[in-house]
Amino acid sequence: MIDLSKARGAAMPETRKLAAILAADVVGYSRLAGADEERTLARLRALRSDLIDPTIAVHRGRVVKRTGDGALVEFRSVVDAVRCAIEVQNGMLERNAGVSADRCIEFRIGIHLGDVVEEADGDLMGDGVNIAARLQGICEPGAICLSEDAYRQVKARLDVRVADLGETRLKNIAEPIRVYSIKVGVAARARPAPPAEPDAPERPSVGLTQPDKPSIVVLPFRNISGDPEQEYFADGISEDIISALASFRWFFVIARNSSFVYKDKPIEAKQVARELGVRYLLEGSVRKSSQGVRISVRLVDASTSTQIWAERYDKAMTEVFAIQDEIAERVAGAIEPELLKTESIPASTRRTGNMTAWDLVRQGTWRFHQVTRPTHVQARELFREACRLDPHLPEAHIWRARVNAGLIAYGWSDDPVADHQEGLEAALRAIHLDEKNPYAHYAFAIVNTFSNGLEQAILAAEKAVELSPSFALGHLVLGMAQLFGGKASCAIPPLQRGLKLSPHDPQNTVWFNVLALAQLFAGDAESALLTAARALGNRPDWRPALETMACCYGAADKWDDASRCVRQMAQMQRSSDAGLAPLWEKNPQWRDRISDLLRKAGWTVQPATGR
Repeated sequence: MIDLSKARGAAMPETRKLAAILAADVVGYSRLAGADEERTLARLRALRSDLIDPTIAVHRGRVVKRTGDGALVEFRSVVDAVRCAIEVQNGMLERNAGVSADRCIEFRIGIHLGDVVEEADGDLMGDGVNIAARLQGICEPGAICLSEDAYRQVKARLDVRVADLGETRLKNIAEPIRVYSIKVGVAARARPAPPAEPDAPERPSVGLTQPDKPSIVVLPFRNISGDPEQEYFADGISEDIISALASFRWFFVIARNSSFVYKDKPIEAKQVARELGVRYLLEGSVRKSSQGVRISVRLVDASTSTQIWAERYDKAMTEVFAIQDEIAERVAGAIEPELLKTESIPASTRRTGNMTAWDLVRQGTWRFHQVTRPTHVQARELFREACRLDPHLPEAHIWRARVNAGLIAYGWSDDPVADHQEGLEAALRAIHLDEKNPYAHYAFAIVNTFSNGLEQAILAAEKAVELSPSFALGHLVLGMAQLFGGKASCAIPPLQRGLKLSPHDPQNTVWFNVLALAQLFAGDAESALLTAARALGNRPDWRPALETMACCYGAADKWDDASRCVRQMAQMQRSSDAGLAPLWEKNPQWRDRISDLLRKAGWTVQPATGR
């Protein structure tokens, strides 16, 4: 707890001013230090150097004082203070992932806009400081509490859920303060609240940060066949159920690559639900044999740990698609009874008589998600063979289009023109076979994004989102197409929406990089810098992310850091990045700005263009 009682000599010069004050401390610091003081102090030092201090600097904050477990920070505006707090709490969510509850470091943060007295040594005193510290004291772990004066400055700019905690009496503060609470990302791990200070109000409870519509995650189905080679088959079953559920516009469905973070890990339903901000979990197992397949599945309401529904299917391999559709419909019926069966895509439109083709698609998607040039090339050959064996299987054409777009985007294509053409033909064939499949329209959008068809890409992306509002890739490709078309501000909301729907996608490096560029060109250099750091942190060896980071540092007038990035770029082998070529070709003014920023940072070559 920050010491608020420090006396000052009356003779010292002082200045009175209005300031945005942020007070923060570590939840249960004494307990953590008592259990392992050396490790706790080491983690705090690392957090300060890697997360807290850089984030404060980016948002133009000044650290007024530190305690062993807390800090008092002054900002020029409440907007800067809240953005900093949100970024820190988001960073802590990522750093606490997979850490046991008894070792998690969590912060409470209070923010107030008020009158303070600045003394000659830079220290701050007065009610403005006291209120911020008391707000921090009543805050939930992992949350941010704002006074009404602070909330009034930012309420129109917040894209997070805010809970009105009402009039609250704070210790040693004469008048009650209206308090608002922000729960960033997802709710923190459940744990006993630390004892309240004497005479402090009881902590109000803050609910899970969940969407307004029913929310669900499909966890990776377990392969219990006893044959590791069948792992792709179990993964494919899970992916197809995700796709089927995403076709229901009533659902908020977590994307495949975020749910697969939990593959082969011990699962505790409530913890997973908190981490992903969902209420329902679908989990199951697959046993495949030469005679057929057994799929066991159950639906759990994580808020009550209640099993809502469970089923076991013993079917011939030719009935797999019907099983997937039945599971999706049963889940929908269990969560929203009023859903009508006619709203889903009939199983007959997805059925194929050639299971060998379907098997090839599943094997190809597994390789696709490894995100390397060799596995992309292998995946394309598998998708091509699947299309040859069963020309009427939409999934085969969808994935053939997607893998061609991927080869171009990552600069792995030996013949971009031919790959564009193959991708476009495959996407159009998929739409012709299944026009209600959002993945088919996404495939058409992503291929067009890397050609001269940006208007068609935007229309296709909008169609994908219309068919499935929870479809993360639809939102992401819409944002990318908007950016490539020169509409940086329009690109930001769909990119942010897509990243929220798919927070753990292993290819998020690309999407964070695109979002950083959109923010940079939209004039928000500070947000661009933070987003670029996330892209580079996910994949430090990807040159376009480092290039974007250098530009964002330069735009934020941090030239030493920009030059450091340029020196790192110089040490990397230059590889083509054809994925950015349409961005520079369509918007030469942006290419010129990037070139100018890089030159000022010490680089003498044009930005990556794929040529």
